[in-house]
Amino acid sequence: MKYQQSHPWITFHINLEKMSHDLWIKLGQVHASCELISGIPLHPDVQAHLHGVYLAKGVHATTAIEGNTLSEEQVMDRIKGVLKLPASQEYLGIEIDNIIYGCNQIKQLIMDSASGRLNYDDILEYNRIVLKNLPIDGIPGKIRNHSVGVGKYLGAPHEDCSYLLKAMCDWLNRDEFVNNKSRLVFGMLRAVLAHLNIAWIHPFADGNGRTARLLEFNILLSHGFPSSTAHLLSNHYNKTRSEYYRQLDYASRSGGDVILFIDYAVQGMLDGLKEQIDVIRGEQLRITWRNFIYDQFKDKSGSVNDRKRKLILDISENRNDGVQFRDIRHISPRIAEIYAGKTGISIRRDLKVLTQMKLLRWEKGKYYPNWRMMLSFMPERRKV
Repeated sequence: MKYQQSHPWITFHINLEKMSHDLWIKLGQVHASCELISGIPLHPDVQAHLHGVYLAKGVHATTAIEGNTLSEEQVMDRIKGVLKLPASQEYLGIEIDNIIYGCNQIKQLIMDSASGRLNYDDILEYNRIVLKNLPIDGIPGKIRNHSVGVGKYLGAPHEDCSYLLKAMCDWLNRDEFVNNKSRLVFGMLRAVLAHLNIAWIHPFADGNGRTARLLEFNILLSHGFPSSTAHLLSNHYNKTRSEYYRQLDYASRSGGDVILFIDYAVQGMLDGLKEQIDVIRGEQLRITWRNFIYDQFKDKSGSVNDRKRKLILDISENRNDGVQFRDIRHISPRIAEIYAGKTGISIRRDLKVLTQMKLLRWEKGKYYPNWRMMLSFMPERRKV
């Protein structure tokens, strides 16, 4: 076949023994981090918020790589259905809509117990989804019938693309990937290898990168990655775009050495997981702090104590930068109402009591919620 001469590095083989101990350790950390995130119970509203935030990040990333100029905030507004664009920019919104639809469709199918096996027709459908209603050369969801390139890279011969796409599916559907006991680890490997091979084959006239990232998203979900984490690779590729293209280029120029690209992707996933865990821990700390405040006032009745409890609760909401005395009345509508008609003396008295209770701390002219006391609730460990 022609590709064997033009693209001899496409072999559908990987020698796992060439992967370093360090890379295997990173994969183990990815596994452990995903298990941790999966096992943390969160309020449904918080869970929905996290899903929305990382969906927006992933959708923004996978389209921004291809030149979409909408910001992450605009993507979030598009998800919410409130972003209105001028006619000349509406195609940017359509690109976003298509990826949102694709991610939601894939998630629903996976949650409905889809097998997770790679399917040739599904990959064609992903390309149709990402290109729907967009002005392109070629037909969405159809294998190209001409040569295409990205920069200096030329895709595989068009007459071999269908064969190569089916061969890739057969390879990545083998038991060594699908039924391995280290499901998350081999899901990560399988996702990255699918991404690489779509990039190498370049089977479509347009949308190959977005198709590859949708396929990657599918594989991660099917292997048990929490939905919020399955967008992290796209976000990593976008944040490190020049390195992303450099690694793709090296993987082909080296004759198919995929280990460095895998390491690059795994490190990005691991960094994203750590960031996500920090966000979740912050939310847990917020809930623990609120519960602690309620506990401190459980034996204190009366309207004055109720007022102090509401004051510390509202100061604690989004007040990591501290609040000056002059702004206390304006931190929330209910605090404005509670202290309406009261003098500054009453406010100072309440702040003094909350400081004595160690719920507030005074520092450099501002009042801060005393999150630091939560550290005493953490398990003890030796400093390293």
